[in-house]
Amino acid sequence: MPIGLIALALGGFGIGLTEFVIAGLLPEVAADFAVTEAAAGWLISGYALSVAVGAILLTAAVTRLPRKHVLVGLMVLFIVGNLVSALAPTYSIMLLGRIIAALCHGAFFGIGSVVAASLVPGSKKSGAIAIMFTGLTLANVLGVPFGTFIGQSFGWRATFWAITVIGVIALAGIVTLVPRATDDTAHVSNLRGELRAFRSSQVWLSLVVTVLGFGGMFGAFTYIAYTLTEVSGFSSAAVPWLLVVFGAGLFVGNILGGKAADRRLDPTLVVLLIGLTVVMVVFALTAANPVATVIALVLMGGFGFGAVPGLQTRIMLYADTAPTLASSANIAAFNVGNALGAWIGGITISVGLGYTSPLWAGAAITAAAAIVMIVAATRRSVLSPPSAAAIPAPLVSSIS
Repeated sequence: MPIGLIALALGGFGIGLTEFVIAGLLPEVAADFAVTEAAAGWLISGYALSVAVGAILLTAAVTRLPRKHVLVGLMVLFIVGNLVSALAPTYSIMLLGRIIAALCHGAFFGIGSVVAASLVPGSKKSGAIAIMFTGLTLANVLGVPFGTFIGQSFGWRATFWAITVIGVIALAGIVTLVPRATDDTAHVSNLRGELRAFRSSQVWLSLVVTVLGFGGMFGAFTYIAYTLTEVSGFSSAAVPWLLVVFGAGLFVGNILGGKAADRRLDPTLVVLLIGLTVVMVVFALTAANPVATVIALVLMGGFGFGAVPGLQTRIMLYADTAPTLASSANIAAFNVGNALGAWIGGITISVGLGYTSPLWAGAAITAAAAIVMIVAATRRSVLSPPSAAAIPAPLVSSIS
């Protein structure tokens, strides 16, 4: 395994931690700032929308810069944002810190996906992207539960101080482990060339699938602490360990989903999206049963994140030789989905539909994603090969 993938995974770990840990701390943060659950949810939705903005604008601005330098700069931005969150005296400043940290997110994973894909042969590109996203899933398995435990034991600010330290470590890893050779040998892309990728209808269909597919799962996950405590009957102290269960599903789903997508890309995505829809429906029906809840958490994480490597690979495939901006646009789409799902989930709770309502809403959104994915697969152009292995080797030309 190329050592550069380790560096990308390390950066993904830090970024994943700051994105997801807030879900386990939402009740504490809401109480500290005296805001409603729906208002506190904007710490997630606002982050997600800022990721979308940063993914497009920052990536467009740095298409001609060496990618290693860009990744280093993005991690510095991430550190600053989490430092602001840790020190925030008001809800508004807290939200500002989340926005600052979020701006680096989309560009990091978008550019990082291109770098990861370029480091391996064509038949292993989804797997390489999955390795990079392993940092994100490990953040859920290990970091988020531990961060939630720290927040509940020592105050939520302690968690953001810990994330700031992790960001510094991740920065050091990128500086030392991402090889300079890619910067020296790669072809410099330009914005006009990158924009040409968006002429493909399959690129746009892929973006829609990403928004709806990830939005459905994240809408349910945003308010999962309330579902677990108010419906399933778990104590607040149990939430961090239940997030370990969810994170384990993410980790396994990410790896297996990447391997499956390398073999059969579109069929894998269709199966995963339909599976995720079914899981969330069953979860909503059985949420009052603690055992069923634990099983559903594992499966929701597995099916939900299992689609991520394939979705990222698919858009790079149809972007052809100009994948950098399209790749970052797909990261933006993930986070637009996050915001959409969290917003809809917040509405369902606010109107009194209960704490299982985000699961029902998530299932409906994901079902729509499955339908769009089926349409995209049936309308696949002649250019589209049946698996991720066909992603062109010249992707390496977009690294620097």
